[in-house]
Amino acid sequence: MASIHTPSTRDTQPDPSGPSAAGSTASTPSARAVLGAEPTRQAYLILRAAFVVAPIVFGLDKFTNWLVQWDQYLAPALSDPLPVSAHQAMYVVGVVEVVAGVVVALHARLGALAVAAWLAGIIVNLLLIPGYYDVALRDVGLLLSAVALQRLASRYDPRPLTWPLHRDEP
Repeated sequence: MASIHTPSTRDTQPDPSGPSAAGSTASTPSARAVLGAEPTRQAYLILRAAFVVAPIVFGLDKFTNWLVQWDQYLAPALSDPLPVSAHQAMYVVGVVEVVAGVVVALHARLGALAVAAWLAGIIVNLLLIPGYYDVALRDVGLLLSAVALQRLASRYDPRPLTWPLHRDEP
């Protein structure tokens, strides 16, 4: 019966005669951690990238309607009382989404909470429109992902939530 070789800790130790001894640290565990080899850091980086790119792309699309006609996703119960049309309201939505993506890029802990709150509002809006319950359910998954990003950011972004307001002076 053939044996299967699995890596062990001794397989990851640098060989004193190999390139690591000559000054290369590319194969050391700390260098791999810096490059994001740790699964939780990878999850953080993936979620952070997604919550930077998606809100900015979808926010900008509110001005072009290239991906979809966004006006259909605004509940009449919310848009009718507004002093502007649903189309004009979507411009405001677009600006908010772009800002949310930028905040995630600058401060993931704070931005993830902002995105989660925004998604909660979107879910309520979608539940007011018959036939959009599947989209609302998808957005529940996005909301949970934003909460997961915030939790991961609490580990990988040590700044407090109020960092932009209360910076420590050296």
